[in-house]
Amino acid sequence: MSVVLSPEQREIVATVREFVEREIIPVAPRLEHDDIFPEEIVERMKQLGFFGFAIPERYGGVGLDYVTYALVVEEISRGWMSVSGILNTHFIVAYLLATFGTDEQRQRFLPPMATGAIRAGFSMSEPGCGSDVQALQTRARRDGEAYVVDGTKMWATNGERAQLVATLVRTDPAASPRHRQLSCILCEKGPGFRAGRAIEKLGYKGVETTELIFEGNRQPVANLLGGVEGEGFLQMMAAIEVGRINVAARGVGVARAAFEHAIRYAQERQAFGRPIAQHQAIQFKLADMATKIEAARLLTLRAAEQKDRGERADVEAGMAKLFATEACHEVVLEAMRIFGGYGYSKEYPVERLYRDAPLLLIGEGTNEIQRLVIARGLLQRYAV
Repeated sequence: MSVVLSPEQREIVATVREFVEREIIPVAPRLEHDDIFPEEIVERMKQLGFFGFAIPERYGGVGLDYVTYALVVEEISRGWMSVSGILNTHFIVAYLLATFGTDEQRQRFLPPMATGAIRAGFSMSEPGCGSDVQALQTRARRDGEAYVVDGTKMWATNGERAQLVATLVRTDPAASPRHRQLSCILCEKGPGFRAGRAIEKLGYKGVETTELIFEGNRQPVANLLGGVEGEGFLQMMAAIEVGRINVAARGVGVARAAFEHAIRYAQERQAFGRPIAQHQAIQFKLADMATKIEAARLLTLRAAEQKDRGERADVEAGMAKLFATEACHEVVLEAMRIFGGYGYSKEYPVERLYRDAPLLLIGEGTNEIQRLVIARGLLQRYAV
């Protein structure tokens, strides 16, 4: 596989890199440690059109391909992973609308999403189910021209600030097979639909993660994604491929940040009369770190290329997410070891990266689930 970027793609990635260097990196330590939402960064991203990156041009967006999208996410995550999370759920909903939405839904939601006037989130997990998505309990009952939604969702990134949340619900408990019981409703905030408690986290600070509470909330039938019940599980699984490319790209970005800090520090820190970068033990670490990052990026871009071709990418996205996030966790730990005691201090950025990295092992499907997805896909491809 060889990824050759066009001049336009290179320009977009360079613009994002400059934005990260100028607007995100200088303020990320303070905002992250104080768990402050980056309002000014978000406003600048709106002005620069970031929220329209994954939205087709005919709806006012930029219409990025997934390869460029992955590289953009890598650059943002290199600066501060939480900012990429603000965009990720928005992009997943844009994908759902562009791929499965009715013409009316696309016209109604995508143009304001492209400007950031509407911020979007998506929600599957609940207090009692995560990996077992089909066990969800949130119910949507048809009542005339509305669905009445009741239930509680969990782990909703952007749960407080998103005005629109693509929500997986149970519409027909009697349908068979089981996944046909589930539908996706584009839930707009209003009476009976609110963000619950904010969840305190080890890392991934600055972006809210909340419960979502539905109590007799009425959503118009026109907000049923695609206008057909029973398609929600398949719609969400397709969208999760986009999310997994995002998470893989985040892993590459966080790992790259850790590596860059570590190789710089290794050339500055003296031990036994010379920079520690001249000690073989440290050189081995740096070599392994850089190799894992390059491999992770290639897997991520391969999955993105396959998605660009309109092909199913469940195995490739799963491989990318699995490898990139495990590599990220390993690279960040090695960076902390290179920094020694300073790596454990809040004076240096490695401790923040160390707290952010574990989320990627869990988000958009745990890595245990990725192994199942990959294995099942391989057994289908190589069936005898």
